[in-house]
Amino acid sequence: MLRLETNRLQRGFTLLELVLVIAVMSILLAIAVPMYEAQVLRAKEAVLRQNLFLMRRQLDNYTVDKEEAPSSLQDLVTAGYLREVPIDPITGSADTWQVVMEDESISLDKTVGIKDVFSGAEGIGSDGRAYSEW
Repeated sequence: MLRLETNRLQRGFTLLELVLVIAVMSILLAIAVPMYEAQVLRAKEAVLRQNLFLMRRQLDNYTVDKEEAPSSLQDLVTAGYLREVPIDPITGSADTWQVVMEDESISLDKTVGIKDVFSGAEGIGSDGRAYSEW
């Protein structure tokens, strides 16, 4: 009789125990995954805000120093104001930035240039505004 009890204890987990463990793990994952995705989105939005702030500041610096606005974002890189055009973290590309051109050039003999820059990403941010309005 003792031998029978020993074999029974060494067999492993029952199906019920396995189902309960899987159910608990599923519940924990159902809670953790949305929290993780929200955190990743907040991080991308923070990088987007920082990139926009940096590019807008360098647009202003370029315009003041050269007495004309740059005609493209690549002009900021060429002139040394940026190392490279930053990647839009929402779209994952450096080519999706939307630029707003000046209505008139700030000097008489110059061409119109970039006045502002926005994200080309579609969708609404966590603050309720479209990414293209940031």
